[in-house]
Amino acid sequence: MERNTGFKERRYIEELRILTKSTALDCVIDERFCRVIYVVKIGDMGLAIGKKGENIRRMQTVLGKKIEMVEYAESMDEFIANIFRPAEIDSIRKKNTDTQVDVFLRNKNDIGIAIGKGGCNIEKGRILLKRFFGFDLCEVLHAGE
Repeated sequence: MERNTGFKERRYIEELRILTKSTALDCVIDERFCRVIYVVKIGDMGLAIGKKGENIRRMQTVLGKKIEMVEYAESMDEFIANIFRPAEIDSIRKKNTDTQVDVFLRNKNDIGIAIGKGGCNIEKGRILLKRFFGFDLCEVLHAGE
Protein backbone atom coordinates (compact mmCIF):
# COMPACT_ATOMS: atom_id res chain seq x y z
CA MET A 1 0.00 0.00 0.00
CA GLU A 2 1.36 3.40 -0.88
CA ARG A 3 1.69 5.91 1.94
CA ASN A 4 2.33 9.59 1.58
CA THR A 5 4.54 11.07 4.24
CA GLY A 6 4.67 14.84 4.45
CA PHE A 7 7.44 17.10 5.68
CA LYS A 8 6.09 17.27 9.24
CA GLU A 9 5.79 13.47 9.47
CA ARG A 10 9.32 12.99 8.16
CA ARG A 11 10.56 15.51 10.74
CA TYR A 12 8.79 13.60 13.53
CA ILE A 13 10.27 10.29 12.31
CA GLU A 14 13.75 11.83 12.35
CA GLU A 15 13.11 13.24 15.84
CA LEU A 16 12.24 9.73 17.06
CA ARG A 17 15.41 8.32 15.49
CA ILE A 18 17.59 10.99 17.11
CA LEU A 19 16.05 10.72 20.58
CA THR A 20 15.53 6.95 20.81
CA LYS A 21 17.87 5.35 18.22
CA SER A 22 14.86 3.37 16.94
CA THR A 23 13.44 3.29 13.43
CA ALA A 24 9.91 4.36 12.58
CA LEU A 25 8.49 3.10 9.30
CA ASP A 26 5.67 5.61 9.33
CA CYS A 27 4.17 8.39 11.36
CA VAL A 28 0.56 9.61 11.45
CA ILE A 29 -0.39 12.96 12.92
CA ASP A 30 -3.92 12.56 14.26
CA GLU A 31 -5.23 16.07 14.93
CA ARG A 32 -8.62 14.79 16.11
CA PHE A 33 -7.08 13.15 19.19
CA CYS A 34 -4.01 15.45 19.38
CA ARG A 35 -1.53 12.61 19.03
CA VAL A 36 1.27 11.24 16.90
CA ILE A 37 1.14 7.54 16.04
CA TYR A 38 4.45 5.91 15.12
CA VAL A 39 4.67 2.56 13.35
CA VAL A 40 7.97 1.18 14.59
CA LYS A 41 10.20 -1.36 12.83
CA ILE A 42 9.87 -4.98 14.01
CA GLY A 43 12.06 -5.46 17.08
CA ASP A 44 12.53 -1.74 17.84
CA MET A 45 9.54 -1.33 20.16
CA GLY A 46 11.52 -1.65 23.43
CA LEU A 47 14.12 0.80 22.17
CA ALA A 48 11.42 3.26 21.09
CA ILE A 49 9.55 3.12 24.42
CA GLY A 50 12.67 3.25 26.57
CA LYS A 51 13.18 2.23 30.17
CA LYS A 52 9.88 2.75 32.05
CA GLY A 53 8.51 4.76 29.10
CA GLU A 54 11.20 7.41 29.37
CA ASN A 55 11.58 7.90 25.60
CA ILE A 56 7.84 8.33 25.07
CA ARG A 57 7.68 10.98 27.81
CA ARG A 58 10.66 12.79 26.28
CA MET A 59 9.07 12.68 22.81
CA GLN A 60 5.78 14.03 24.21
CA THR A 61 7.67 16.95 25.74
CA VAL A 62 9.55 17.71 22.52
CA LEU A 63 6.54 17.41 20.19
CA GLY A 64 3.87 18.70 22.58
CA LYS A 65 1.50 15.87 21.63
CA LYS A 66 0.55 12.47 22.98
CA ILE A 67 2.74 9.72 21.49
CA GLU A 68 1.49 6.24 20.59
CA MET A 69 3.54 3.45 19.10
CA VAL A 70 2.57 0.32 17.19
CA GLU A 71 5.04 -2.37 16.17
CA TYR A 72 4.81 -3.24 12.49
CA ALA A 73 4.12 -6.83 11.39
CA GLU A 74 4.24 -8.42 7.94
CA SER A 75 0.86 -10.15 8.31
CA MET A 76 -2.34 -8.15 8.64
CA ASP A 77 -3.59 -10.32 11.53
CA GLU A 78 -0.42 -9.74 13.56
CA PHE A 79 -0.47 -6.03 12.77
CA ILE A 80 -4.08 -5.73 13.98
CA ALA A 81 -3.12 -7.59 17.17
CA ASN A 82 -0.30 -5.07 17.71
CA ILE A 83 -2.65 -2.12 17.14
CA PHE A 84 -5.16 -3.29 19.76
CA ARG A 85 -2.63 -4.63 22.27
CA PRO A 86 -3.17 -5.33 25.25
CA ALA A 87 -6.65 -6.49 24.16
CA GLU A 88 -6.47 -10.10 22.94
CA ILE A 89 -7.70 -10.77 19.41
CA ASP A 90 -9.62 -14.02 18.89
CA SER A 91 -10.08 -13.78 15.13
CA ILE A 92 -10.23 -11.41 12.18
CA ARG A 93 -12.84 -12.05 9.53
CA LYS A 94 -13.19 -10.50 6.11
CA LYS A 95 -16.67 -9.34 5.22
CA ASN A 96 -18.43 -10.09 1.94
CA THR A 97 -16.49 -7.31 0.29
CA ASP A 98 -12.77 -7.79 -0.28
CA THR A 99 -11.73 -4.69 1.62
CA GLN A 100 -13.58 -4.85 4.96
CA VAL A 101 -12.72 -6.75 8.14
CA ASP A 102 -14.31 -7.34 11.54
CA VAL A 103 -12.16 -7.93 14.61
CA PHE A 104 -13.35 -10.35 17.28
CA LEU A 105 -11.92 -10.12 20.80
CA ARG A 106 -11.27 -13.09 23.06
CA ASN A 107 -12.50 -11.41 26.28
CA LYS A 108 -15.63 -9.31 26.57
CA ASN A 109 -13.83 -7.07 29.08
CA ASP A 110 -11.36 -6.05 26.35
CA ILE A 111 -14.00 -4.22 24.30
CA GLY A 112 -13.44 -1.00 26.25
CA ILE A 113 -9.69 -1.25 25.75
CA ALA A 114 -10.10 -1.89 22.01
CA ILE A 115 -12.48 1.05 21.57
CA GLY A 116 -10.48 3.48 23.71
CA LYS A 117 -11.56 6.79 25.17
CA GLY A 118 -13.82 8.51 22.66
CA GLY A 119 -13.08 5.78 20.10
CA CYS A 120 -9.39 6.69 19.80
CA ASN A 121 -8.12 3.09 19.52
CA ILE A 122 -10.69 2.12 16.90
CA GLU A 123 -9.76 5.22 14.94
CA LYS A 124 -6.07 4.30 15.20
CA GLY A 125 -6.95 0.84 13.87
CA ARG A 126 -8.91 2.31 10.96
CA ILE A 127 -6.15 4.71 9.99
CA LEU A 128 -3.30 2.19 10.16
CA LEU A 129 -5.16 -0.74 8.60
CA LYS A 130 -6.18 1.42 5.62
CA ARG A 131 -2.71 2.93 5.33
CA PHE A 132 -0.74 -0.33 5.44
CA PHE A 133 -3.05 -3.00 4.03
CA GLY A 134 -5.83 -1.11 2.22
CA PHE A 135 -8.59 -2.60 4.39
CA ASP A 136 -11.44 -0.88 6.21
CA LEU A 137 -12.02 -1.78 9.85
CA CYS A 138 -15.77 -2.21 10.30
CA GLU A 139 -16.52 -3.53 13.77
CA VAL A 140 -14.79 -4.73 16.90
CA LEU A 141 -16.87 -7.35 18.68
CA HIS A 142 -16.64 -10.04 21.33
CA ALA A 143 -16.03 -13.47 19.79
CA GLY A 144 -19.25 -14.80 21.38
CA GLU A 145 -21.44 -12.35 19.43
